Amino acid sequence: MQSSKMFHQEFESPPALQNAIKCFWYNKTELGETASNFEVMPDGYAEIIFHFGSGCSVLHNGVLEPLPSPFIMGLLNQPAIFNSKKSLEIIGIRCFPWTVFDLLGLPSGKSGVQIFEHPIVGLQPILQEFITSGQIEEAIAFVQKYFTDLHSDTINNALLSKAGSALKNSNGKITVNQIAAEVHTTVRTLERNFKQSSGHTVKDVSGLMRFEQVRNHLWLYPDTNLAGLAPEVGYTDQSHLSREFKRYSGITPAAFARKGKKEKQVLSDFVAFVQS
Repeated sequence: MQSSKMFHQEFESPPALQNAIKCFWYNKTELGETASNFEVMPDGYAEIIFHFGSGCSVLHNGVLEPLPSPFIMGLLNQPAIFNSKKSLEIIGIRCFPWTVFDLLGLPSGKSGVQIFEHPIVGLQPILQEFITSGQIEEAIAFVQKYFTDLHSDTINNALLSKAGSALKNSNGKITVNQIAAEVHTTVRTLERNFKQSSGHTVKDVSGLMRFEQVRNHLWLYPDTNLAGLAPEVGYTDQSHLSREFKRYSGITPAAFARKGKKEKQVLSDFVAFVQS
């Protein structure tokens, strides 16, 4: 993979959106003249991605498929491989997986990259003008207002909001039974609502939230003792942590840490490892 230069900036979600959107972000990556593949690892969020520049493709069944702007990157079970070249600029909306489809008024989708139809596509030419003029903060403010207005027209599911807060506050360490008790509902009702809104179970999301914590920790501190880290992030022991980590990343925590040491100076991933 050729080296790349990247600039990343995050913007706090307005108070009215904080139960639905984690943050807004902007990223610019200079990839060079030759098309480059870059890997995005799973995490506990769904992203709405607007991209500008030379275009972006995703590797699917061994074939690169061009992606429209915007597209949704839902929860991933394995790393996703994207491809682009030259200059790639992105405006991202990082949503909680149990809110993204309700926010857009769409039926819950499957895991991974999804193409969808929605009036939000009308934002693309407006955002393109902001990006071309270098008005990044203005572009983010425009998107924030759009989603604030959109959110005010959607029905807020109080059960999901409370359950999501419980998940967030525990960093994925809380059990389904504990969440159900905290929000005063049955496990069956909780799981049905969660599956309908996100396409995933509570366990799916909590597992990804724990994985994300380990992934980010090993990226920053590759020499971390895994036996000590495991109980801190909700795993029963080091073996449990290693098993789950390999399930989502395809490699062991030790291999990931070694890889991180080598690649940290040549960061080319435009989504992973840049979250707040």
